[in-house]
Amino acid sequence: MLGESEIRKVNKPQLISNKINILPILATIFGLVNGFSPIPQAIKIFKRKSAKDISIFSYSLAFLGVFIWLLYGIQLNKLPIIMANSAGTITLSIIIIGWFFYGR
Repeated sequence: MLGESEIRKVNKPQLISNKINILPILATIFGLVNGFSPIPQAIKIFKRKSAKDISIFSYSLAFLGVFIWLLYGIQLNKLPIIMANSAGTITLSIIIIGWFFYGR
């Protein structure tokens, strides 16, 4: 007869297969996509030589968030977190630099 702990193990639904866990791969891919998503805005700033319409507060806050996550990823030594937030830190830095050149 099965004990209570064995019954709980058997009845737990497995949403993700134990053999191939695709979630870390998807998290890395979409983390990078999200990190590089500000590139069109950066191109627009440098092409038009104007950043007057962007909110520097929003981009600075986003930069601070991804930078903290980058440090956290480095502390944990987790490559997906490091990669995604490195991309975000770089692209948001470019936008902030563009604002200093063309937005004030």
